[in-house]
Amino acid sequence: MIDFRDVSIAFAGQQVLAGASFHVRSGDRVGITGPNGSGKSTIFALINQEYGADEGSISLPGDLKIGYLHQHISPKQTDDTLLDYVEDALPTVRRIQHEIAELDASMSTSANKDRDCTLKRLGELQTEFEHLGGYELSTRAQTALSGLGFRTEAFNEPFSNFSGGWQMRAELARAMVARPDLLMLDEPTNFLDIPAVEWLRRFLEDYKGTLMLVSHDRYLLRSLTNVTLELALSGVTQYAGNYDYYIAERQRRHDQLHAAKANQDRVRAQTQRFIERFRSKNTKASQVQSRIKMLEKMEIIAVPEITARAPNIRVAKPPRSGQEVMRLDNAGITYDGENWVLRGIDLQIQKGEKTALIGMNGMGKTTLLRALAGQLPLNEGKRVTGHNVIIGYQSQNFAESMNPEQTVLATARAAATGHNERQVRSLLGSFFFSGDAVDKPVSVLSGGEKMRLAFARLLLNPPNLILLDEPTTHLDLASRETLEKALEAYEGTLLLVSHDVEFVREVATSVIAMAPPTVQRFPGGYDYYREKTSELPEQTKSAASTKITADKKTRRKLRTQQREELKKLMQPLRAKVCRWEKEVDQLEKEQIELTAQLADEQADFASLNRRLNQVHYEIQIATEAWERAAMELEELK
Repeated sequence: MIDFRDVSIAFAGQQVLAGASFHVRSGDRVGITGPNGSGKSTIFALINQEYGADEGSISLPGDLKIGYLHQHISPKQTDDTLLDYVEDALPTVRRIQHEIAELDASMSTSANKDRDCTLKRLGELQTEFEHLGGYELSTRAQTALSGLGFRTEAFNEPFSNFSGGWQMRAELARAMVARPDLLMLDEPTNFLDIPAVEWLRRFLEDYKGTLMLVSHDRYLLRSLTNVTLELALSGVTQYAGNYDYYIAERQRRHDQLHAAKANQDRVRAQTQRFIERFRSKNTKASQVQSRIKMLEKMEIIAVPEITARAPNIRVAKPPRSGQEVMRLDNAGITYDGENWVLRGIDLQIQKGEKTALIGMNGMGKTTLLRALAGQLPLNEGKRVTGHNVIIGYQSQNFAESMNPEQTVLATARAAATGHNERQVRSLLGSFFFSGDAVDKPVSVLSGGEKMRLAFARLLLNPPNLILLDEPTTHLDLASRETLEKALEAYEGTLLLVSHDVEFVREVATSVIAMAPPTVQRFPGGYDYYREKTSELPEQTKSAASTKITADKKTRRKLRTQQREELKKLMQPLRAKVCRWEKEVDQLEKEQIELTAQLADEQADFASLNRRLNQVHYEIQIATEAWERAAMELEELK
């Protein structure tokens, strides 16, 4: 399907790819890894023909339909609504719609001969429209937008009103709605929360085309890919497996190459000793020359450096705190005095807990974290800090707390109370700052480098309560694994917000799920949270209690309340089942009547045919809706 052969390209004199070759077959699911700047996005741009290669060839099918999500987009100014913008992912469908409308309008004035030609063309267009999924385009667009976190009432808002992050989500929905042959996603999870990441994973599991995915999200790379391309040192190495296979196979190949290199070095040393020993003996002249030629012809085995797995970082033991680290009693927060972001929050944070806050964007994760950090005052209730609690809070705007003129070493040294320079350099080295890198000014660091420096500074004198808001943003895979290991080893208390599922799974021992205006506590890790939330019907998740205690009376009362809530939920579901049954009946009756009208020679065949196609599609939609409602009702029963 896609064939790169000896492709080379450079920008501003810097070689990005040099003799890169790989092959992608139709249906492959390709994960692309490599350090920042190694050329991952460049490969996508070459496939999308945004620019050409300096050398080599790139072969693509001529009719290949590509869906491409760029890592960075420029905010778009358009009068289209959000839904219209996403539906416009298939311009061919819009063109067909316009042509059908024009032909319909011309039918009344057409002569009989022209009428036959018009009817034939209408039939062709309607067949193509159905083949392209035109009748279900709006449904697909609404499903994608909802799955990625958009509220239904936002569908009719102007696209230009949304922030860059939400426009990126809309671009992702647009790429998926088009159902391309090749879907190229460049860091699609950068602006997604965990529920949206989970929805994206499920969508991509069902996607039937060829997938190419650039991501630092190990969860997606492990669960979605069956081929891995590693970019390093301007080259591409292809592995026939997912991320875990790639890591193991890369190490195996490296060990094998290292052993071959050691063996070659041994042979070369022995040969060189023979040459030196017998160079002056005439009787050995021919043998010496033979060995010299052998050394000259021998191709030197080079062992390229590979990115090391995350090292174990020795984090200093934090000061001891009381058993209860933090408590919120009936806490509430509102920004405008009317709409409550959070309210009635009763929450206890115990010593040693490592808790992830999970929920869709806009549900108050950052607000709750800021309130716990003391950065945001409560509007009602109280916040109680435990004995000897020392808070370390890192917001998403972490870079603003660093002096851009200071060097990496000076920035870390300023936070290193009680540490000598060797210890500071050692910790910086574990976060991939070594050699001359420690003398760089903060102003020239990339986003990922600034994030690594912020963590190194935080962990030099670790507080006993760390609050982190999106700590993995900008970090590559090696840096994420480094931080992951550090936080796993950390002996204090931790609360974090992150969209990296694998990071949350490895670090968090409990979960707080946002269910505005309150929260729900899950005492296990991420897998436990997923298991428990998948057991509840969707309608009952927000109704689940936020404070489940061991008290039998409380639990009996809770079960009674849940039964009453389920009864209330069943009533609208029963009504929905009944309504959709009637809808299907009416549509089927209309279908029979329209079919009968086609026998009339005076009938408007184009209009009847168009309505029949629409009725057929509406019956499918109504039947699916009826089945969903009936299934939900059975689950509740």
